[in-house]
Amino acid sequence: MGQPVVLKAYQELAEFRYRIVSYLKKADRGARAAGLEPQQYLLLLALRGLPAGREPSVRVVAERLQVRHHSAVGLIDRLERRGLVRRERAKNDRRRVLVRLTARGNAVLAKVAKERIADLRTMAPALVRALSAIVALAKSGR
Repeated sequence: MGQPVVLKAYQELAEFRYRIVSYLKKADRGARAAGLEPQQYLLLLALRGLPAGREPSVRVVAERLQVRHHSAVGLIDRLERRGLVRRERAKNDRRRVLVRLTARGNAVLAKVAKERIADLRTMAPALVRALSAIVALAKSGR
């Protein structure tokens, strides 16, 4: 059944989770302060941050957010009503719907993203220490 998990491993895992959750909670508050629900901010971020070559289809957005298709559609509906995204038909396949950020959506996203990057500058050292401690434990086989 393998070696038991040592107390130090539990402590390091707990510390890492604490650091991640702290960052995410702060990010959620920042999104709300900008008038967005956290999932709406994540959708805008997913669109703007898509890897090269990926089309911003509803399916891809749902995958990037790790939500079901209909949940992504609901988020897109709400953001579209607010003028932050728009839908358009794919040129090569008119059945496919793509989602694009509007200028307003880009502006809102940029404001929130700048704050999140500033938070990471502050919080990154503790996150890196916590992750490094877990990696070190894993390498040692504990």
